[in-house]
Amino acid sequence: MDQQTKAALKRDQFIDTTQQGLDWASEHRHGVIVGSIAALVVLVIAIVSGVIYSNRSSAATDLFGQAMHEYQTPLADPSQPVPPGTKTYATEADRAKAANQLFMEAANKYGMTSEGKLARYFGGLTYMEAGDNSQAESNLKQVADGWNHNLAALAKFALADLYRRTGSTQQAIDLYKDLTAKPASTVPAGLAQLQLAELYTAEGKTDEAKRVYAELKDKDAKGAAGMIAAQKLNPAAAAVR
Repeated sequence: MDQQTKAALKRDQFIDTTQQGLDWASEHRHGVIVGSIAALVVLVIAIVSGVIYSNRSSAATDLFGQAMHEYQTPLADPSQPVPPGTKTYATEADRAKAANQLFMEAANKYGMTSEGKLARYFGGLTYMEAGDNSQAESNLKQVADGWNHNLAALAKFALADLYRRTGSTQQAIDLYKDLTAKPASTVPAGLAQLQLAELYTAEGKTDEAKRVYAELKDKDAKGAAGMIAAQKLNPAAAAVR
């Protein structure tokens, strides 16, 4: 069969298929119209949802920016005069409480946006600084369970610090091990291992700490974490340098 014949057959098949489709559409006109309207409604909903999300994201960004601005407000230094019109806070706890209100407002209003998720993470941090450990744990856990791996790693790292402060040592150890096994760009494995070794040392588990340092030194011989591990294993040699 030559190419022209094949092309003609394909063309005829296309015409037949198209005609059958037109005939079917004519017989099922009502269904086609309803289906088209449904598809149009779905499209409109998608477009409107995109616009709403964009607007919400913009609002979340603005509110998150306000919260960060509050969080970066300087603390008053009794030995230094405060310039006129400069806002300050007397303590970190006071500043954390003020910033926390804005962070949590952004998190609760715009929790589905990336800014809202980041706001919840900072909400957890400021709860910690304000001394509300229960709320800190609750919000950091939400972030730690989220789909954003890098942000979740930061939340786990903060949670581990919270557990260390509150005496929940085993939970902190489990988190450091998890971060070591599943590192992120925000929390490299070496950083998690150094914190784990420090925790073991604080708990008097020096053999466990040495094991972690030795593993890190071999794995990251030329990296910063590996160099710190080597110094921890041989502080005398580091002092000579």
